[in-house]
Amino acid sequence: MQSPMQSVVFEPGESLLTDYERVRARTLELCRDLLPEDMVVQSMPDVSPTKWHLAHVTWFFEHFVLAKHIAGYQPFNEQFHFLFNSYYYSVGTMHARPRRGMLTRPTFGEVVSYRAHVDEAMSSLIEARADDDTLRGLVVLGLNHEQQHQELMLTDIKHVLSQNPMQPAMNAKLPVPSGASPAAYSFIKGASGIQPTGATGEGFCFDNETPRHKALLHEHRLGSRLITNGEFREFVNEGGYGDSNLWLSDGWAVINERGWDRPLYWSDGLDTEFTLGGVREIDAAAPICHVSYYEADAFARWAGARLPSEFEWESAAANEAVSGNLLDAGYWQPVAGGDSRQFFGDVWEWTASSYAPYPGFVPLEGSLGEYNAKFMCNQMTVRGGSCVTADDHVRASYRSFFYPDARWQFLGIRLAKDGAQ
Repeated sequence: MQSPMQSVVFEPGESLLTDYERVRARTLELCRDLLPEDMVVQSMPDVSPTKWHLAHVTWFFEHFVLAKHIAGYQPFNEQFHFLFNSYYYSVGTMHARPRRGMLTRPTFGEVVSYRAHVDEAMSSLIEARADDDTLRGLVVLGLNHEQQHQELMLTDIKHVLSQNPMQPAMNAKLPVPSGASPAAYSFIKGASGIQPTGATGEGFCFDNETPRHKALLHEHRLGSRLITNGEFREFVNEGGYGDSNLWLSDGWAVINERGWDRPLYWSDGLDTEFTLGGVREIDAAAPICHVSYYEADAFARWAGARLPSEFEWESAAANEAVSGNLLDAGYWQPVAGGDSRQFFGDVWEWTASSYAPYPGFVPLEGSLGEYNAKFMCNQMTVRGGSCVTADDHVRASYRSFFYPDARWQFLGIRLAKDGAQ
């Protein structure tokens, strides 16, 4: 079975319509193992129902493309603008995010009809304006946006299903990782001095990956691979969650308020975990995931190390001369199996960097400037992508961001140390 997030490469000269149809079809394909009842549940404010994701990405195309480029375009349903706008306040108010699970209507069938209506209009527009570079740019942004929501659909439904006492699998036939033993952990020297960082201008990127600029890196070493379940279990067994000396003040408060004493989805006995394939034995050799920044930071301190900065991480990932040795060549595909990615992409890797704009950052014009810019406060940067990230999003410059207490994404740990030796 292939990775759940198949690659879509947007190259000049290729059929934009083919790309559009492929991405849109893939979104529905990810729902093939779900029932309508599964797709209306919201298990916490950070999670959105699958049905909402299906409608929101469709609204994105309807509002930002069709309504702007087709004179007299009539929306499928005027009320959907309020229901399925996410956070674009410059275009109007929206239904409160924590209450998306209250939307029993429109039904799943109506949302599918909404998607078909928009797809028909989009297909006609793309065919008629194939040479319009402005339109192409908007459509490509919309497709990359939809791929991000494909990832969210999988992480969100995993959390939803985990809340059911029956602990149902999304797909019980999902393959089990190989179980191969990891290589011994080592720290390998990273580049220091003034290093370039940010998108190179080759291919698509989001605005938060720009502009390309220079960052000063002090001498440091990065972990040769990700931290495993087995290694994190040692931290748990040795009382890591009970030692206040290891934790940031906010992290100590969070784990005590919420009763955290192990990673999300692990059993009390630390021997099984909930996966999209159901409850399975924890693979000690697989990368640890579903840990917060607080847990990653505490583990790093326990291990006598620290988390890397996002610029240390990117320098290594972008440097082909060292990345084969410095960053592991992939281990697992816990959601769908298949070939491992090169160097990174198993789990999002926490960094020690706050999510902030690069020097000279300029957001997209108009309402689309709300896509990333307004979230650049109080969140931490993660790098690398995960097993449920679209293949062509997994690049050295790709950045995402989460609050430090977030755990429901596939979030893991790579260590770093100061100094050349």
